[in-house]
Amino acid sequence: MRVNIVHPGADKLRYEIREIVEVAKYVAKATSRPIVWENIGDPVAKGEIPPAWIKKIVRDTAKEDSIFAYSPTKGLDETRAYIARERNLEGGIQITPDDILFFNGLGDGISHLYRNLSPHARVLGPDPAYPTHSSAESAHSNKPPLTYRLDPEKEWQPDLTDMEKKIQEHRDIAGILIVNPDNPTGFVHPQKTIRAIVALAKKYKLFVISDEIYSNLAYEGSGMRKLASVIDGVPGIAMRGISKEFPWPGARCGWIEFYNRDKDKNFDRYARSLVDSKTLEVCSTTLPQRVLPRVMSDARYYPYLATRTRRYERRAAYAYSVLSCIPSVIIHKPQGAFYMTCVFRKGVLKESQSLTMKSGLKKYIGSHLAGVSLDKRFVYYLLASTGVCVVPLSSGFNSSIQGFRFTLLEPNETRFKKTVDIIARAISDFIAS
Repeated sequence: MRVNIVHPGADKLRYEIREIVEVAKYVAKATSRPIVWENIGDPVAKGEIPPAWIKKIVRDTAKEDSIFAYSPTKGLDETRAYIARERNLEGGIQITPDDILFFNGLGDGISHLYRNLSPHARVLGPDPAYPTHSSAESAHSNKPPLTYRLDPEKEWQPDLTDMEKKIQEHRDIAGILIVNPDNPTGFVHPQKTIRAIVALAKKYKLFVISDEIYSNLAYEGSGMRKLASVIDGVPGIAMRGISKEFPWPGARCGWIEFYNRDKDKNFDRYARSLVDSKTLEVCSTTLPQRVLPRVMSDARYYPYLATRTRRYERRAAYAYSVLSCIPSVIIHKPQGAFYMTCVFRKGVLKESQSLTMKSGLKKYIGSHLAGVSLDKRFVYYLLASTGVCVVPLSSGFNSSIQGFRFTLLEPNETRFKKTVDIIARAISDFIAS
């Protein structure tokens, strides 16, 4: 074309979590073996069945003529009022319905968040990073993501010294991102840690983003606290949704909450730009917004979530008991969400390591491994050898740490334990090869 139509940050948009699917499909066809999908956090696809009572609410709500209409741009008035009321009952900062803005899932919200930032304003995020955040931030700035370290030697605690050092070194950093509970590690930030991050934001005149999509899936005793409880006078944004909770990922329903817009004119103008940007799309989907307060206010809702998190915690305990016995890896029990991250200790991975696979696959898998990180080599060998599909930390989560993420979603306990055992044997065989 006579004019280059490609955005300068286009090459920064990567999502290994789904990109590996095409490789897995090829492996399945070549081996006639079903794939064990441990890459995508979709509870429904993995076999979790939404409760009959939630389905009935959705079904009954779908009979109402009004759900076929547009909703207000910010979201349904009664739904935003419900969220604001529930948020205010939790304590901390008080918000109004006008502080809430709905999107078609948090992926849509994340896209808007970075797209509307000045190209010269950066957001400092965690390493490992959830790729929707890190890729969107990197694409908007057309630069590699700026990250602070989550320390696997300290149960994934954020390295606050590293965080402040990065803030001092990069004057273009305008915000700090936390994911709480974290994806991919399952770490839940203690309130003391969130306060320290808010204090850094206050010291350097930054805003804070807290992705809390898994906040209601924190485990009992985790100490989960939302950003609203400690935000004080610092500008902030919390992000939530129903995809993982109900679970209803296909509904594409998420929202953000603005905190302390009145404390900073520039932040307030940025918040208005997000609303204006959403106005151009008219609104977000109406049906899930209408359903949301009816489900969340039902007396069965929170006991249902507690039952689910106990299952995840039980599976995590088994995975920990098996994988923690392998000297070459570091693994911690998650405190929320439905993921675990296994880290290879420094120096244990080598280019020469491999796993046995069907001869016809060697050339195909090899074509995907030229110049890749060592943890990605393990993940692709694991896939070709066993049919278990996990996600490498390096390319999947823009991380400097070598490892992989798997899920705790398999509802069949026997099948879950078998998958963990297969992964453990593969690690030992790979390291020993």
